[in-house]
Amino acid sequence: MAYELYYWPTIQGRGEFVRLALQQAGADYVDIARGHEDDGQGVPALTAYLEGGATTRPPFAPPFLKDGDVVVGQTAAILLYLGPKLKLAPKAEADRLWAHQIQMTIADLTAEAHDSHHPVGLALYYEDQKKEAKRRSKEFRKQRIPKFLGWLETILSANPAGDQWLVGDKLTYVDLSAFQVVQGLLYAFPKATKKTLKETPKLAALAVRVADQPRIKAYLESDRRLPFSEEGVFRRYEELES
Repeated sequence: MAYELYYWPTIQGRGEFVRLALQQAGADYVDIARGHEDDGQGVPALTAYLEGGATTRPPFAPPFLKDGDVVVGQTAAILLYLGPKLKLAPKAEADRLWAHQIQMTIADLTAEAHDSHHPVGLALYYEDQKKEAKRRSKEFRKQRIPKFLGWLETILSANPAGDQWLVGDKLTYVDLSAFQVVQGLLYAFPKATKKTLKETPKLAALAVRVADQPRIKAYLESDRRLPFSEEGVFRRYEELES
């Protein structure tokens, strides 16, 4: 039975972290909201869950994953669930918890990246909070990007199994997620991110290593990989990097 991924159909967003894991594993999955309503898919199938009509335990927001009778929400929780099934998680419990901690920190970074352009309210347009966004993004560029990416660099340097991967000696879902945030930051804040990557060469190399994985490479070159845009988590506004 195919996994069912529920996320908005036109943006990468937080759903992309899950897509990358499914793609790397070669897993059979359906991106439900990108399907046709005639097939019981599309956005209505997604909103049915959010409105509580499809399960007694409705997720708060996308992404969420359906695996048979199991419904899991929140990106980090989905990856914690999928990791062992897709052979993208360490075998030892302590290592799995460490990977989960890394993923949760990446989730913090993703949230801060989003708040750099929407610091006042989610219901407001970017144009309604430009002044606040400019102030917030300056602190994010100068302080938070180096702090988060520097932490990932430290992890790579300290990995007892070598600096190829974040946990152990094999690629795991957190390596895919690290790749995704690097790509997102390069799109949103290219100047600040390129500067930081020069100071975090192991992380920069990791991102290249992930992109070169055969299944990931094929996915990135396909139309299944949605482009970054000003509707997603990572957004490019030139005035926020000036």
